Amino acid sequence: MAATTDYDTDIKGASSLTDTDRLFFLMEEVTRRLRRTFDSSVEQFGLTRTQWRTLAYLLRSPGMTQTELARELELERASIGRTIDRLEELDLVERRSAKNDRRVWRVHLRPAAIELLPKMRVEADAVYARLLGGIRFGELERLRGSLAKMRDNLGSAP
Repeated sequence: MAATTDYDTDIKGASSLTDTDRLFFLMEEVTRRLRRTFDSSVEQFGLTRTQWRTLAYLLRSPGMTQTELARELELERASIGRTIDRLEELDLVERRSAKNDRRVWRVHLRPAAIELLPKMRVEADAVYARLLGGIRFGELERLRGSLAKMRDNLGSAP
């Protein structure tokens, strides 16, 4: 898949771009636009994408520690700490000391977050519907399989 096309020669330096390069540039552009679209959709709730993702992880895995959240969200502990602080200010989460180690705090959703998450689900579904519009189920299944294979090919990256 390293072939180039005729129009590459019209652009200085473009001859070094391959079809594989173009594929991954496209994948990056899709994820960049998806992030921006999500940012716009969660603004109405007064949240950032990171805050939304934090709530989603806590819904999926209640009682995660700050360290676990930082690892899952690929953030520094200080960054996730500020995120949790802000979510606490909004009364969406609370920290509770771990039963087996009082130095460890587990983060839990508050009732306000549990009420908010279904509304955010509607927004997320609308973004996904927009993203996937016009793509048939079989195409999506093939894409899912290909992406899973790519993920597996890279294993757990450092």
